Amino acid sequence: MAAEPSPPTSDQPGADAPAADDPISQTSTPPTKLARPSLVRSSLVYSSLTLVSRFMGFLRDLVVTARLGASLTAAADAYNTALAFPNLFRRIFAEGAFAAAFVPAYSKSLEAHGEEVADQLAADALATLLGATLVITVACQLAMPWLMYVINPGYADDPEKFKLAVMLTQISMPYLPCMAVVAHLSGVLNARGRFILSAGAPTLLNLMMLLFVFPQHTAYAGAVAASWGVLAAGVAQAALLWWGVRKSGARVDLRWPRMTPEIKQLIWLAVPGALAASATQINIFISGVLASQVAGARSWLAVADRLYQLPLGLVGVAIGVALLPRLSRAVQAGDTADSQAATDEAIVLSLAFALPAAAALAAMPYFLIDGLFTRGQFTAADAHATARALFHYGWGTPAFVLLRVLQPVFYARQDTKSPMRFALISVAVNIGAGLTLFHLIGFEGIAAGTAIAAWLNVGQMLFALGRRKAYVPSPPAMTRIVKILIASLAVALLMALASSARGLFQPLLFGSKEIAVLLTVAVGGVAYLALLFGLKAVTLTEIKGAVRRAPAPTTLP
Repeated sequence: MAAEPSPPTSDQPGADAPAADDPISQTSTPPTKLARPSLVRSSLVYSSLTLVSRFMGFLRDLVVTARLGASLTAAADAYNTALAFPNLFRRIFAEGAFAAAFVPAYSKSLEAHGEEVADQLAADALATLLGATLVITVACQLAMPWLMYVINPGYADDPEKFKLAVMLTQISMPYLPCMAVVAHLSGVLNARGRFILSAGAPTLLNLMMLLFVFPQHTAYAGAVAASWGVLAAGVAQAALLWWGVRKSGARVDLRWPRMTPEIKQLIWLAVPGALAASATQINIFISGVLASQVAGARSWLAVADRLYQLPLGLVGVAIGVALLPRLSRAVQAGDTADSQAATDEAIVLSLAFALPAAAALAAMPYFLIDGLFTRGQFTAADAHATARALFHYGWGTPAFVLLRVLQPVFYARQDTKSPMRFALISVAVNIGAGLTLFHLIGFEGIAAGTAIAAWLNVGQMLFALGRRKAYVPSPPAMTRIVKILIASLAVALLMALASSARGLFQPLLFGSKEIAVLLTVAVGGVAYLALLFGLKAVTLTEIKGAVRRAPAPTTLP
């Protein structure tokens, strides 16, 4: 998977601007002051709602995997194909390059020209994005029977799975233009300092799928219902964001696409990013081709993906959302101190969450998968297979998160070409490593190749930023990162010991594997926090200061 958005300043920049977390208040006052809320505060607003969504997503996944299974039925692989295909284009067009190019341009237009001009840019950009995704959707719907031979050639040997995958993908494909609207309007709200609706909208996907899937009693019926649930959720999410934008005071109307100079410039900026996102999607495409050769592999990878996406969504995306607009303003104002401080804060905060998450995923993958997912059609054999992939995604998790944090550092400077180059290099490595490891160790080699490529991409970004003197972690930031790493390694050892001793303490918990997993994670979390404070990686004073809104300057920067 997953995307990527912006931070709160004041909702409508003005002397009496409403709070950044108010999603519906209105104002038409031109910008005169620019509040600068804490990056941590902005991220927490987004992360808190994302946590609710991810929890509901976890419940959704439990129901879906129990109904559909993995290796025992054709329905699970067909459904995961139906979900992955529109998501492939969504990440390229909706949440990827176009959004990354649009948010800085819209933020700059808001400050420089006011709401009316900025909203005209937003309306033209929406028309362009929606038109492109509608064309892609119709073309893919018509060509799906032939596309499936390219997407999943391994399904050709199983006519039932092939036919079901085609039908389910045709049902879910209109999710793409819906999500194009959602991602674009989220960018409008985020640039105005509003995060509640954009963070809460994914909850509708989880809710719809639970409502559609839970009543079903067969894998086939569950897969069909889940696909319709995806489409229904896309429509509901688009309607919610449209309402939110109108309530915010923005006027982003539907219109025919126009190739204005501003849209041409936006497309010019987005094309390199689209190529970068396409490179990432090539990795996913190659992974899918390989996974289609092994029954159940697509579903195993999808379940493992769900777990590492949790820290990615809660931390990487949330911080990226908050970081991009703040960096865009700092760069425009020439405020190098604020740019350095914001990036330091983002990297330290992201690693403070990502490293312990990686410790848990890599230290006890089977314990997690078996305890959470093994039930119904999802067997112990499926859990073992999924755990092998999760281990590799685990040690790649910090890199996946850092990518979401480092990309805005380039995008804020309207540099989309560098991430494109880095992504193209990493995709070549991913394909080569994935193919090699797939033949050497099996399907889990796909996950290992993805992790290797992600770390390579992070290394390229840090090297380029340092060479340009755009960003080098400060000594205090490096000290904190080392302390966080020490605490995370200690937690990894604790988790590994708990996993190996599972047979000793699980019977004392009424034999419940679910309680055993939750208790182990809770103990690991408490131990991690104790180590963080014991090593003085964080202090209570710093936490209180981080979540406090910074004062607005008296004039525009």
